[in-house]
Amino acid sequence: MDTLIALVNRIQRACTVLGDHGAGAALPTLWEALPSVAVVGGQSSGKSSVLESIVGRDFLPRGSGIVTRRPLVLQLYKIEQGLQDYAEFLHLPKKRFTDFSMVRKEIEDETDRLTEKTKQISPVPIHLSIYSPNVVNLTLIDLPGLTKVAVEGQSESIVQDIENMIHSYVDKPNCLILAITPANQDIATSDAIKVSRQVDPTGERTFGVLTKLDLMDKGTNALDVLEGRSYRLQNPWVGIVNRSQADINRNVDMIAARWREREFFTTSPDYSHLASQMGSEYLARILSKHLESVIRVRLPKVASLINRNIDELEAELTRLGRPVAVDAGAQLYTILELCREFEQVFKEHLDGGRPGGDRIYIVFDHQLPAALRKLPLDRHLSLQNVRKVISEADGYQPHLIAPEQGYRRLLESSLHYFKGPAQASVDAVHSVLKELLRKSIAETQELRRFPTLQAEVAASANEALERFREDSRKTTLRLVEMESSYITVDFFRKLPQEAEKGKNPAPSSVEQYAEGHFQRIGSNVSSYVGMVSETLRHSIPKAVVHCQVREAKRSLLDHFYAQLGKKEERELAQLLGENSELMERRQQCAKRLELYRSARDEIEAVCWSG
Repeated sequence: MDTLIALVNRIQRACTVLGDHGAGAALPTLWEALPSVAVVGGQSSGKSSVLESIVGRDFLPRGSGIVTRRPLVLQLYKIEQGLQDYAEFLHLPKKRFTDFSMVRKEIEDETDRLTEKTKQISPVPIHLSIYSPNVVNLTLIDLPGLTKVAVEGQSESIVQDIENMIHSYVDKPNCLILAITPANQDIATSDAIKVSRQVDPTGERTFGVLTKLDLMDKGTNALDVLEGRSYRLQNPWVGIVNRSQADINRNVDMIAARWREREFFTTSPDYSHLASQMGSEYLARILSKHLESVIRVRLPKVASLINRNIDELEAELTRLGRPVAVDAGAQLYTILELCREFEQVFKEHLDGGRPGGDRIYIVFDHQLPAALRKLPLDRHLSLQNVRKVISEADGYQPHLIAPEQGYRRLLESSLHYFKGPAQASVDAVHSVLKELLRKSIAETQELRRFPTLQAEVAASANEALERFREDSRKTTLRLVEMESSYITVDFFRKLPQEAEKGKNPAPSSVEQYAEGHFQRIGSNVSSYVGMVSETLRHSIPKAVVHCQVREAKRSLLDHFYAQLGKKEERELAQLLGENSELMERRQQCAKRLELYRSARDEIEAVCWSG
C-alpha cells in the first residue's frame, strides 16, 4: 500500500515540476487523473491543527482571519525508523529543512511573495514534501478557509474567490474531501459539509472530521454526528482533539499531544466505545487505506491516459526532430540532407507531385498567346502609318520596284513590340517560381527547426532565381532581336513576282502612292509578322523553360553548396541554431515523455507485484 501511494506522490511531484498539473485546466492531466485529498473547512475550524496532528509536527502558520492564503500541497513520505524528519519545498529543490519553525516561516514568506503581505489570496499552490517515520504516505491539499464576509484589506469578491478556488479542486471526481467541522457548531451550518453536499451528494468521497470535541459544553456530545445519525456519509466520521492554545503557547510537542488525544477518547464516558475509531492517527490510517483503494480502482484509467500521452508525445517529438549533432561532419551532413529535402519538395511542385507547377503552363498556353494577340499591330500597320513610314524611308527619291527600306522599317518596328510579351513571360514564370520556392521552404518541416539555415537557403535560392531570370530575359529578347536582324529572303523574293503577275513591274509615281499600294505593303508586313509571332509563341516558352525552370531544378542551390564548403565549424553550428521556443518545446516534450514512461513502468511493476 505504502509503495503505491508513494508512487503516486512521486508522479504528482514530477508532474508539478514539469507543469503537467493545475486545477481548472480544460484537459485532463496526469496530476488530475491521480487521486488526492483536499482539506476543506471554515476559518478557525481547526484545519491546520488537524494537518499538524497527522504530520506530527508544528509547521503551519497560525493567527486570526485567513491564515492559509495559498493552497498548500502537502506530500507525506514515510521513511525508516531512526531517520531524522525533514521537509523540502518544490521552489527550493536543493534546500532541506530540519527545523520546522523555518518551514512555517518559509510558507509565510512564499505566501507573501505573491500576496505582498496583504489579506488577499492566490490560487498558485505551494508544494511541500515532508519525510518522517511518523507519517503514512499521503497527499493532502490545504485550502483557504471558507468565509462569509470580507474584512478590511480584502476585496469584496474574496468570499466567491475562495469558493471558486476550493471548487477547482473538489469538483474533480478523483479528489477526496476532508471536511473539517468544529464540534461546537451545528452540523447543519457547516461550511465544509455544504461544499461536500454540492459536489459529492452521496458522500462517497467525503471524510467528515469533527474537531474541538473537548470544547463542547458540559452535558453535550457529538455522538449523533460521529455515529452518522445527523448527516450520513459513506465513510466514517472521525473525532479529533487538537492542542489547545495554551498547549501551543507551552510548546507541547505533537507526540505528547497525540498521547493526550488517545487518553481523551479512552477515558471519555461519551466516546470510549468509539476510541479505536477516533483521533488523528486513525484518521491518517483510514485516509491512506481509502486512498490506496481508490488508486487501485483508478489505475487502469491512469495507465490508459499515460499510454495516450506517450503516443502523443512521441509523435510530437518526431515532428520537432532529433537534437542537432555537435561535430562538424555530422552538422554538414545534416545541412545537406535538409537542403536535399527542400530541393525534392521544390521539384515535386514543378513536376506535378505537389500543386503549383501547372501555373507555368498557364503562362505559356494562355497568357503569352493573349499578350501576342493584344499587340497594337493593327494600329501600327494602318494605312496612314504605312504611308508615313514608306514615305519617310524613300526620302527625296521614290522607290523603283518595292520599298525595301520602308519594308525593313515597318518590320523592325513591328517586331519590337514582341519584346513586351517576351519579358512578361519571363517575369510571370519568375513569380511562379518564387511562390513555389516560398511554399517549398515552408513545407520542408525539418528546415523550419533552423531559422538561420532556412533564411540562408531561401536567400540563396532567390538569388539563383534572379540570375535565371536575367539569363532568360537576355535569351528571349535575343530571340526577338534575331527575328529583327535577319528578314527571311523568300519574303522579299516573292514581291517582284507579285508585281510581274500584275504586268506592271514599274508602276508610275502616281500608282506607287495609291491607297491600294500601301494596303498591299501593310498586308505583306502583317503576314510576315504573323509568321514571326507563331514562331515566337513556341520559342519563347522553350527559352524560358531552358533558362529558368530547367536551371531551377538542376542548380537552385549550387552557389549555396559552394559557399557551404568554405564554412568553418562555428559557422555550421550557427546555421543549425534552432529557434529557442522550439528547443524549449522539445526539451519539455522529452522530459514529459520520460516522466510518463517512468510512471508507466512503475505502475506496471506495482500492479504485477500486487
